Amino acid sequence: MFDHLGLHVKDLAKSAHFYEAALAPLGYFVAARDEASVSFGPPGAPALYLYHGKGSARSGVHLALAAGTRHSVKQFHARGLGAGGKDNGAPGVRADYADNYFAAFLIDPDGNNIEAVCFSE
Repeated sequence: MFDHLGLHVKDLAKSAHFYEAALAPLGYFVAARDEASVSFGPPGAPALYLYHGKGSARSGVHLALAAGTRHSVKQFHARGLGAGGKDNGAPGVRADYADNYFAAFLIDPDGNNIEAVCFSE
């Protein structure tokens, strides 16, 4: 349904560092970068844009990203923590959502809840 999403961030360099580390295991890489924005996506198809916010950036977005494997969910979580993210739910099955819902949650530098989810074993 969505073509792309954009988030306004307070510190573009800090947020870009976090997303670059956390999204690499999911197959998302920096597609373009300039002084006011950074975009991420699979090669040739950027889908997540970070924009340097004028004024204060708003937080509170929940963004769930598809992961191909449980290992990539674990890597998303570990690399995101290493790049300044805060734990908001360690990798594991969320049986209250579905028996095969394997996810991890991080809070990004602007307070957004970023999730990686995989439905395979």
